[in-house]
Amino acid sequence: MNPDTLRFDSDGLIPGIVQDRAGTVRMVAWLNREALRLTLETGFVTFWSRSRQALWTKGESSGNRLKLIQIRPDCDADALLILADPEGPSCHRGTESCFDAGSEGGDPWPATLPWLGRLEALLKSRKAAASLDGSYTQKLFAQGVDRIAKKVVEEAGEVILAAKNDDREAFLGEAADLLFHLDLLLVERGASLLEVVEVLHGRHAGRAGGSS
Repeated sequence: MNPDTLRFDSDGLIPGIVQDRAGTVRMVAWLNREALRLTLETGFVTFWSRSRQALWTKGESSGNRLKLIQIRPDCDADALLILADPEGPSCHRGTESCFDAGSEGGDPWPATLPWLGRLEALLKSRKAAASLDGSYTQKLFAQGVDRIAKKVVEEAGEVILAAKNDDREAFLGEAADLLFHLDLLLVERGASLLEVVEVLHGRHAGRAGGSS
């Protein structure tokens, strides 16, 4: 990335959107040319504080630094996507993200990992190309809802067995298989993981409001 190609505003600033490896947006702050230079040179994200009119490296007092992975400008070169590994919470409230409701109350927006969204998009494309001669996923879609539902039951049983055997690695592996096949079933029935998350969020909101 060439800083000279970026479009800083009239105050010499450009917004930086910080995202972690999981795709969670952690925070948004501003950078000037010096903050960008320090970020690239030190490997830790540095911003320009408009309120204090000073440079500040995220985590310089709290220790919750942002270790730089990569910086990408947007299509207009007037905003930056900063990929980073957080070394702790990113919000001053102690929450992972400034977009969480966290300690100040309220209900968090139902969040899903962007990777799961990409997986679901892939499953939809496999469903569109379902064939008994295709991939494992395509074959399951071709066999229909009964076959996919049976796989969900089988994988749920494997999760239970792995949990009883106190084998963490096997347990997580079987849980991943269960989630994969559950998403297959959701796609087969024209539903999505996001809708499931929204149902859970609604239940949480109801309990928080005194609902049973």
